[in-house]
Amino acid sequence: MLDIYHKHHLPNYGVFDEKRYFTSGRDYLVLEVAGVHVGVSICEDIWHASGPPGIEVDEGAAEVVVNLNASPYHIGKGGLRGEVLSDWATTHAAGVAYVNLVGGQDELVFDGASLVIGADGRPLAMGSQFEEELVVAEYDADMILKLRAERGADSGRTGEGSHSVKQLAVGAPRAPRAKREVTAVKELLEPVDEVAAALTLGVTDYVAKNGFSQVVLGLSGGVDSALTAVLAVEALGAEKVTTAFLPSRYTSTASLEDAAALAENLGVEMETVPIEPIFRTYLDALTGVFADHHADVTEENLQARIRGNILMAMSNKFGWLVLTTGNKSEMSVGYATLYGDMSGGFAVLKDVSKTLVYQLCRRFNERKGRQIIPERILTREPTAELRPDQKDSDTLPDYDVLDPILRAYIEEERSPAEIIASGCPQETVEQVIQMVDRSEYKRRQGPPGVKITPRAFGKDWRVPITNHFRIGH
Repeated sequence: MLDIYHKHHLPNYGVFDEKRYFTSGRDYLVLEVAGVHVGVSICEDIWHASGPPGIEVDEGAAEVVVNLNASPYHIGKGGLRGEVLSDWATTHAAGVAYVNLVGGQDELVFDGASLVIGADGRPLAMGSQFEEELVVAEYDADMILKLRAERGADSGRTGEGSHSVKQLAVGAPRAPRAKREVTAVKELLEPVDEVAAALTLGVTDYVAKNGFSQVVLGLSGGVDSALTAVLAVEALGAEKVTTAFLPSRYTSTASLEDAAALAENLGVEMETVPIEPIFRTYLDALTGVFADHHADVTEENLQARIRGNILMAMSNKFGWLVLTTGNKSEMSVGYATLYGDMSGGFAVLKDVSKTLVYQLCRRFNERKGRQIIPERILTREPTAELRPDQKDSDTLPDYDVLDPILRAYIEEERSPAEIIASGCPQETVEQVIQMVDRSEYKRRQGPPGVKITPRAFGKDWRVPITNHFRIGH
């Protein structure tokens, strides 16, 4: 071992909690590799104007900075990174090799896309998103020196300054190797494709890294379970995915037909376990307790909880991981049943809005060139089918109205007044925010799921349940 570098800037926002566990480093490190001075830094260090990479350039003679990262993905993160790194390289007239992790860790997904930026701010090479890849780039060290001289930016290369910068030589240059082909600068994926890749990788690694060989999910004939099944098959292969169709007295023929068609198109097994006999037993057992009370949401929730029990029984018996199928729109406003459709080990769509669910489904069919997900699943009005003629819109605003309000409130942290001023109906905004605030107790008991937005429920969202706390007030 030649030396150890300790990260200076410890993030303590969003999903990060590093100050709780680590102490900031104080040293700066520059390695001389084959005559090139290479500064070493870690992740957050390069996001600060006065951070270690700049000091390693200005006071430690570094021509290139290597920045090591486990930078979690969210929509648009790749473009943001590119802008920050380009600005940094231009400011300091130094090259940047931004090396990023690939893989899933609980709710986080690391998207790779390692990036090499020239001293003029232009990208020289970039790896693929969500795939491990060796990235090769060529720096022109003489060009860096010339650029600094032109800008008057080479005065700090004496190694003198107010900080102690450790400089170490990394042995003698190795014998020349066969020249590798320089990696192209790849285009970032389109947002919908990017999300699909993140969700797929999140499922793949959560299942593998936690020792599961098979997953199971409830297939309802609706769009959320359809997308969850699609992502599971993409991540694991059809042979590792089992679906369960759990009909009640309110389940329509259309739901059965669509669920069966999807299972056949995906090549997955679909077990059918009618819940009607169990539901009747529950109702009979509760007749005395519920005497003189009309049927309400309680009886609806019984059906969801029976389904949750069956799925968890399959998990128990066979060691399968239950994938929960609810989306972010539902979890935001509490349109979900504790110990029912919230049961499971991993919530694939936990951070995916309902409108994005539809976009992902249509894009999947488009990529496959045929209707893997039956068109009727994408055109039927959303329904939980827990009572006669039930529709989501009986309880919630239309998703085209709901989702922009949720995005503004949760992800953009805008106040109710700001959301209303943007054109959203005041009564609807107040209703939605009240539902979000009151549903924290449910979300706290849900399984982890893949983070794909700047602010997901979980480590990003730390609010109390009690004390009548309301974020929007």
